[in-house]
Amino acid sequence: MISRRNIRVKVMQTLYTIDSMSGEVKPGEPLVILNKKLDLSRHLFTYLVYFITEVARYSETSAKHRASKNLPSEADLTVNTKIAGNETLWKILEQPGFNAAVAEFKLKHTIDPELLKKIYLELAASEEYKEYIEVQSREKKTEKEILEFIFGTLLLPNENFISHLEEYFINWDDDAEMMEQLVLNYLQKPGSYDFGPILSKEKLEFAKGLLLTTLDKAEVCLELIKPKLKNWDADRIAALDLIILQMGVAEFLFFETIPTKVTINEYIDLAKEYSTVQSGQFVNGLLDNIHKELTQQNKINKKSHKNSGL
Repeated sequence: MISRRNIRVKVMQTLYTIDSMSGEVKPGEPLVILNKKLDLSRHLFTYLVYFITEVARYSETSAKHRASKNLPSEADLTVNTKIAGNETLWKILEQPGFNAAVAEFKLKHTIDPELLKKIYLELAASEEYKEYIEVQSREKKTEKEILEFIFGTLLLPNENFISHLEEYFINWDDDAEMMEQLVLNYLQKPGSYDFGPILSKEKLEFAKGLLLTTLDKAEVCLELIKPKLKNWDADRIAALDLIILQMGVAEFLFFETIPTKVTINEYIDLAKEYSTVQSGQFVNGLLDNIHKELTQQNKINKKSHKNSGL
């Protein structure tokens, strides 16, 4: 479910965490840190889906509250709860993996009842919702679209909801773009993900391989990087830049199915987004020089792979 770019971010963050640690790194500790970061993404994804389902189900809660008034109006007694029976919603709610993840992460204790109520009331007041409940029949397309509307129009642009996410999920800023795509893809095919490991076996191997190779071959990579620093002292450049360079060189040398152009572009983007203003240009120049040197020495051996650019 996660792209290789997102995996590179997790590995980069893991390497930075290790670099910032005092004392010797214990055997197996790097993989433990990486797995925790991946699990944070699984936690966040599950919560986003859970919040969508709770907004939809709140129609029944609202109907009960309104009907229990001392003097309920006719409107209070005839609240339309069609969305609570939404077919896509129930495909999610009946998934054993989803329910297991909700229990594992104790999501019922994370949700903000007042925020949930406010977002439901926004939903109930929207033209999209009014059109949805006016139609008695259930079509797969409209069942999915109303849940997509909750997520894409009522949750993501909502400053209060984003603040709520930032309070509970330190990875929101890093994962936001990825999560938007993952959730929308999931709503199209609710049975497509079992809420277990967020990485496929192949991508997990890539993540582990990139992390451990960058650590194991750190000296080899630094021997190629240091001569290109010219007036730069390796101890004085941004720690994150050095980590990004090491990851890039590791991919040049030890990941034969990843084209060098993909590697260079990916790490330039990471440097621009996560490091200093000058980092993109700095990483670009060094990786390009190292790539040219390794190519001239015939030390880069790549083979075609249909998923190499993912």
